[in-house]
This record gives sequence, structure tokens and C-alpha cells, in this order.
Amino acid sequence: MATIDITQQTFAQTLEDSNIVFVDFWAAWCGPCRMFAPTYGAAAERHPDITFAKVDTEAEQALAAAANITSIPTLMAFKDKTLVFAQPGALNATGLEEVIRDVKNLDMDKLRAEAGHQHA
Repeated sequence: MATIDITQQTFAQTLEDSNIVFVDFWAAWCGPCRMFAPTYGAAAERHPDITFAKVDTEAEQALAAAANITSIPTLMAFKDKTLVFAQPGALNATGLEEVIRDVKNLDMDKLRAEAGHQHA
């Protein structure tokens, strides 16, 4: 599956429609962003069960601000509509595959239980 472009208007629905969503915050003028794009696109092809989205931070400044993006590229991963990973910088293919594996294997029930326990 190819990557999809999302906007402030489609962001919430994208999270609603998919169990796992990776979001690449990027800009056309950003060299590391352009270097990361083929790696990200290849991962999208290898993992059709995951939604791989891209946010153009120039076109979607309000969305980038709402996500507290201060450096690009920034990669975020959501599982069950919950942010479970956020890191600035371009990952290499191996690093991206490790993050994908970790997010897929993440036990959300355990994570929610731990979060609930910390708030108690």
C-alpha cells in the first residue's frame, strides 16, 4: 500500500479508521526528509496492514503545531488511536523496521493498565 497524505481535516478520521498509523511530518525543502521518503515508502509497501501517512508541514502548519513538531522529519506512530512513538530524525530501513515491529507487538491492554496504575 502506498503512503497517503493527511491534513488537519483528515487526521482524526485516519486514526479512527486504522489500528496502526505511522505519520511522517516532512517538508519539500528538507534534505533529510527527502532522503527518508524512499525508506518510508518501501516500508509502506512491505506492511499493507499499517497506514503510512505523510503530513507536509508547510501546507499543514496548524496540524504540525498541534503535534508539537519542532524538527523534521519527525515520525509518529499511533496504535488504537494512542500515540506510542515519536522521534525526530530520519531512520534507516533497519531502524524503521524495528519501530514497526515494536509497535505491532505492543500490548495496548498492558500499556493502558500501566497508565491507569500511574494515575491512581
